[in-house]
Amino acid sequence: MGSTTRTIEVSAMNRLRGLLGMYFYFFMSLLIAAVVVYGFSHTIDQDLIHAVPVRPWILYLHGIVFSGWVVFFIGQSALVRVHQVSVHRTLGWFGVALGVVIPVLGISTAIVMDRFIIAHFHEQAAAPFLAIQFNDMACFVVCFALAILWRRKPEFHRRLILIATCVLTSAAFARFPGIGLPMLGWAYVCVDFLIVLGVARDLIVNRRIHQVYLYVLPLLIVSQITALHLFRAAPTEWLRMTHGILGV
Repeated sequence: MGSTTRTIEVSAMNRLRGLLGMYFYFFMSLLIAAVVVYGFSHTIDQDLIHAVPVRPWILYLHGIVFSGWVVFFIGQSALVRVHQVSVHRTLGWFGVALGVVIPVLGISTAIVMDRFIIAHFHEQAAAPFLAIQFNDMACFVVCFALAILWRRKPEFHRRLILIATCVLTSAAFARFPGIGLPMLGWAYVCVDFLIVLGVARDLIVNRRIHQVYLYVLPLLIVSQITALHLFRAAPTEWLRMTHGILGV
């Protein structure tokens, strides 16, 4: 009886390893899409579609491009799953162009929107909030650049692209009910949880944690803590810098 139970457990674990090995990244792409849709569904009407006053045009472009990245991530994950690696690599150059645009557009949108918020809503917290916005873009750039550098090392590439994409979900998590600016730290906890799913996948499938997670995740957490400190404590020097950037 004990031997039979053990055999069933081993068989179930092997099936789990097989499913995670084959479908994990595609599943994560769908989960990230669900997070983005759910998060922004709470604000897209009042802050974009029927916004009063009308938001600057760059915010609409920002929404299209960043949504495009999520769709691209799903497509690329699906192509690998159906063994269309050559198509995946060819479309990857479109992803490179899109990935280069994202930080430029992200920073530009942050500056324009923070100026807009200060001018129209007198929200002075918009200035130190640049720490969060700059941090997200900086983390994306580092992970994305390393993913491109190691594009011929699939085990590095796929994990770095996953982390880079997870980083972009912080804005969506911040729009979940009960989070918002006062509980912004929880948005980062949720981002890190998505990445930890990758760690768990490695432990189950490979029985070890890949070095990408061992190095990148701790550094990411440190950068998040630093950004949260700059936002919440708003040190004088940081405020002086942000006021200079925003011209306020």
